[in-house]
Amino acid sequence: MRLEAGTGIQVVPAVVGRADSYPEIPWKGFALGASLAGFGLVVSDALRPQWVTATTAIIHVVAVLGIAAACALVAGFAPSIARLLLNQRRAEGEVRQFAQSMFLRRAIFATRNRTGLLVLVSVFERRVEIVADTGFDGRVADSDWHNVIGRMTPHLRQGHPFAALRDALGAVDTLLTSKGFTAGPGGADELPNAAVQERGE
Repeated sequence: MRLEAGTGIQVVPAVVGRADSYPEIPWKGFALGASLAGFGLVVSDALRPQWVTATTAIIHVVAVLGIAAACALVAGFAPSIARLLLNQRRAEGEVRQFAQSMFLRRAIFATRNRTGLLVLVSVFERRVEIVADTGFDGRVADSDWHNVIGRMTPHLRQGHPFAALRDALGAVDTLLTSKGFTAGPGGADELPNAAVQERGE
């Protein structure tokens, strides 16, 4: 990889489907569906009181539960809808935790100069996390990594994770070259170069 050959670091790009299963999302869909159905039925009964019969309560319960269940299914299987019900602070924390776990699981820390770098894209959350080893401390600031992430965001919004990774690696190359990172003599690949792909939770 040109980035590694020029800067002497070891980078692992990764794409994961989602960082967590978010079991609360279908329940949020259920609650939203039940609330909207209940409100609709109350308005309908108020506008058409002559429709109220002895079986109205049973019909209402069936309608509310049916619509709520349908909304829960949609929230569970339609990513675009599920994202609307996703708490962004929770998503940020889950992606960060998943990235840190991958950094350890794949021993990205096990490089001679402690310059392993994980660039992870989580597709469902449309978020990026960069985990850098201690060899970058004092030379690359958090704001520098955030600038790299900013380069990736437009591609993620359009659903192009690999284009996001491509731009990120180019931005990392430019950043580290400007910070004086250079490959020393006898440098060798210590980590796999191929992008890691995982389904996630």
